[in-house]
Order: sequence, then C-alpha cells, then structure tokens
Amino acid sequence: MTENLDMHDFEVRTDLAIESGERKSMVDSGVMLGEKVEKGIKITRMRIKEDNAPQFHKKPGDYLTFEAKELRGSDTEVEKNAEQVFARYFARFLTDLNIKPEASCLIVGLGNWKVTPDALGPSVVDNVLVTKHLFDLQMQNVKAGYRPVSAITPGVMGVTGIETSDIILGVIEKTKPDFLIAIDALAARSIERVNTTIQVADSGIHPGSGIGNNRKELSYNTLGIPVIAVGVPTVVDAVTITSDVLDLMLKHLNREMSEKAPSQSLVPSWMPFGEKVDYQKLKMPSKEKSAAFLGLIGTLSSEEKAQLIQEALGAAGTQLMVTPKEVDFFIEKMGNVIAEGLNAALHGKVDQTNVGAYTH
Repeated sequence: MTENLDMHDFEVRTDLAIESGERKSMVDSGVMLGEKVEKGIKITRMRIKEDNAPQFHKKPGDYLTFEAKELRGSDTEVEKNAEQVFARYFARFLTDLNIKPEASCLIVGLGNWKVTPDALGPSVVDNVLVTKHLFDLQMQNVKAGYRPVSAITPGVMGVTGIETSDIILGVIEKTKPDFLIAIDALAARSIERVNTTIQVADSGIHPGSGIGNNRKELSYNTLGIPVIAVGVPTVVDAVTITSDVLDLMLKHLNREMSEKAPSQSLVPSWMPFGEKVDYQKLKMPSKEKSAAFLGLIGTLSSEEKAQLIQEALGAAGTQLMVTPKEVDFFIEKMGNVIAEGLNAALHGKVDQTNVGAYTH
C-alpha cells in the first residue's frame, strides 16, 4: 500500500448520523436517545454534543432517522404510513426547536434536476404546498391552520455559476423567513439504506456532500436563522460496495463452515436458491478464520480495506458513486413522501390522517 497517506482519507463516506459509529458506542456515550417502530417505520432519535462530535464525525445537533425497507416496493400503504409518521415526528421536531405554528418557512430543494440521483430536492419542491404569496396578496382569505411557506430550487454551482449559499442568503435577506428547510440527496454507508431512509437534522447541511463535492454550509451560523436538513441517501460509494462484498463473503463462509462437520467438504454450498438470509445477523469470522478464507486481505481493518480498494479502482474510483437502476422511481416516490409529510407538519389544517388531502 502507498505510504505516508492519511488513513482518514480512506474512511467509508456516509452522511447518515446513524451510520457514523457502532450502536453500542452510541448508546454508551448517550448519543442514541431512543428508537421505536411505528406503523412499520423504525424511528431513531440521536443527539450529538460538542464533546463527542469528533468521535462520530458529525456536527453537533439533534438527528431523527426514519427507516423502512418496504419503501423499495410499490405498496402505497407503506408510503402512506411513512408520510404520516414523518409528518407527526417532524411537527414534534419543530416544537422542540421552539418554532411556532405561525412562523414562516423557506423550503430549499438542493440538487440538480438534470441528474436523477441528485434531484430529490427539486422533486420535493414540486409537491410542497406554498402559501406565502397568499399571505402577501390575499391575507383576508387565508384561514387559520396555515403558515407562510415559500420554496425555491437554486440549482447547482456548475449550472448557475453562483454559490448556492449566496443565492439562498439573498432570498432570505429579501423575504425574511423565520426558518429554513433544506432538502438534499445523501450518501449512505450501507446499500440497505439507499432510498429507504430519511434523515432530519438541525445541524445544517453542506450542499453536494452526498457526492463529496462540499460547498459552503447552510446553517444558523451562516444564514442567521434555524436550518433543518432533510435528506435521503440515493448513492453509495463504490469503495463501500466492494468492501461490503468482501465482508459478506467472509460472513457466508463463516456461516457455511460453522454448519458443517469437520469431516465434510470445506467447499461452501452457499445458499439454496430462494433462501432468505438476514445479512445484518450474519457474524464476521475471527481474524484467524478470515485469514484462512481470504489470506492477508481477510486480516485487514475496514480502513485498510478501503485504502486497498480505492487504490485498486484507481483515479476514477475515487469519485465513483453507485445508485440503483430504478432511481427515477425512487426519487419520485421519496420526493412525494417527504413533500406530503412536510405539508402536514407545516400546516395544521392539512389532515394528517389523509396526507395529501387539504382540508379547508
């Protein structure tokens, strides 16, 4: 391996706080506050403080994560449940931040609508209920239960030639919203979380972070108003996938060898066709077994494997991001789920038992 390289450069990238450390260390350090399952949606609440932020490589703040693997399918009931659960907990999130029901909101859809995996923000903005113009022009016709909401899609610097944060700051200075919601696509550590997870955070966001192209951050420090980031992982680093394949091979080999008697062949039969296995529950073998299965590669740490894989992929591999082929379907679905959830959370008059139907 190349010498004199900072191993931190080869850490597997993730934008999800829930993937930034082992669950046990999160519980022991007080970062993970609790988790529950509601209507098939797993909800996790985390709080990262200043003193443990370096350990988990995330900014201090509150993080709320929603997970539902069934969102990959076409079950409209699952989508409806996700919208309702997201709306209810997002409304509580606003209350915890002392954001009043009448506070005005600016929703920013970050990303490039021409690049499908990066089009989550524009997709959400297409479906949110905007009302600020009604408050400005027809205040007498606006009934109780709605708040002023405006929305923009500022595009990306490669298209506009303007720093995204500068565009947003100009809009804030002119329209003076009380708080901002920024929607963006993220990168995940695990392929299992792509298009199945929603993260909400009050720590701000770096546009373009999902593809490793960080721009100026959007946060209270830079904009002067509370910033709530909402994101869905749509891509995984190619280094991550390759590393996961190696780990999965080791887990399967360990499973096969553990189930065979010593006299049986050491050649694994692998899984019978159609057998379902929970990959998360498969155990990694010991270092001795890993070395027997894959030689020196089996003994490498996660960081060392990432470094080896990245060097093997070459220069192109350093920016190679992978997304599912059905990404256009997922973007449309998740954009709708988040938009309808926000509509119900931001406007008390929107019926949360039937998200998407506006009650007047």
